Order: sequence, then structure tokens, then C-alpha cells
Amino acid sequence: MTELRDYQHAFKTAVLERDELGVLTIRLHSKGDTLWWGALPHRELADLFAAVAADRDNRVGVVTGTGDRFVTMPDGDAARRLAVGGASAMDWDAIIREGHRLVTNMLEIEVPMIAAVNGPVIVHSELAVLCDIVLCTPDSYFQDAAHFPAGLVPGDGMQVIWPLLLGPNRGRYFLLTGEALGADEALARGVVGEIVASEALIGRAVELAHQLANAHPVALRNTRHALVRPLRRAIADDLHTGLALEALASLAGRDAALTEAGQQPDRP
Repeated sequence: MTELRDYQHAFKTAVLERDELGVLTIRLHSKGDTLWWGALPHRELADLFAAVAADRDNRVGVVTGTGDRFVTMPDGDAARRLAVGGASAMDWDAIIREGHRLVTNMLEIEVPMIAAVNGPVIVHSELAVLCDIVLCTPDSYFQDAAHFPAGLVPGDGMQVIWPLLLGPNRGRYFLLTGEALGADEALARGVVGEIVASEALIGRAVELAHQLANAHPVALRNTRHALVRPLRRAIADDLHTGLALEALASLAGRDAALTEAGQQPDRP
């Protein structure tokens, strides 16, 4: 059986702590500051969620960030590199595999998950909104800046999750325009459950987690199963296809970059 000591210090992008009631806090970070998205968290967090799912001593999970942002990206450099075909076939093979495992392993966690969103989340917002309860600070906003605004298909689950959360038309608007969805509108549209002051955010998340942890573990696990089944079905249907389409858009970006440079793209 997997135990906390088996994985607690195994990851560079998360600090893990569990209290006496079995509430596991996962604090995302890059070298002690806000998590900067890139190859390392893309790879590590899939394994982290698998380990969390395998540890039966976890009763509730709390996911939060570090500093004044939940997760960010290094000025969009990684997204731009992908958008102009900077990734090889082997790169995309790894990206697709890791992207699939990242989302599916998170949904395989058998206990309720709470997101404590401590500021803007502009990339991989599924880390927050796939949780069962989402809290955010007043200055938080949600945005998918790494995909369509950067020239990529929003294929790593964004195309599934946001239309489910906002409704089909509103979700597509959000993805196509790169809109920053602020805390007040996120609350009004049901994306988040509460807006909490920054200094009270973790305390409120832990308070809710303790409330849930008092339930019988069978009730906890099976309630989580019941709540995420629709998400699992939707992800199973469309995640792989979306990731493949994202890779195809990257190839189109490479052709456009070659044309702009006065070179002829490859043609069959």
C-alpha cells in the first residue's frame, strides 16, 4: 500500500503535508515561489496525483498555490514555442501521454478535492476547477492564455471542462477570446463556491476539509466517485483527440513560421 512517506518528498513542484484528520495539502510551487508551468510540472503532477490516489490514508485533498498566483507561465515562451512547431514528434508523444495522465490521474483520486485558488490561474486551470469545491481570492481570475490566444488548440481538457462549467456558448467564448474570468463572475457562474480574503483562504479550505473528513471514508470515496463520473466520461471521450489536434495546430504554426521566413513548408 502506498504511504505518504513514499512520495511526500519525491516532487520538486509540490510541498505535501497531511494533518491528523487525513487532510492532505498540496502546495504547488517553483523553487518556493509561484508555480511556473513547463515540462517539469507537466510530468511530475501526473505522477503526484497517481500517488495521492493510491494512498488510502488521504481523506480530503486541498490544492493551492504559492505567492500571489496559483499558476503562471514564463511570459508565454513555452506556448509560443509549441505554437510555431518547436516540439518534435517525440516531444508531442510525451506531451500527449503526460497530458492524458495529468487529467485522468487527478480524477482517479478517490476523496473530495478542494482548490484554494490564491490568485490568477492563466494556464492549466483544470488543476483548480476539476476540484469538487473551489475557493478563490478576490483578485483571482481564470484564463486559458496558453492555447488559442497563443495559436494552439485548447485540447488538453480545456475544450471539455470550460463548456461544461460555463455552458457551451459561453465556454467557447471564454476559450476563443482568452477572456480573464474574474472572481465575481466566476462565483456568479458557479465556477467557484466562495470568494475568500487572501489571509483567510487556507484556513477556510482546511475548515471545509475537516468538515468533509468527519464523514465515513466509504461515503467520502463513493461520493467522489459519483460526482466525477460525468467528468471522467467526458474526458475519456475527448481528451486524446483534443491533444492530437493541439499537436496538429503546432505543425500548422511551423508552416506559417517557415512561410514568414521565406521558406517553403513541406508538402506531400
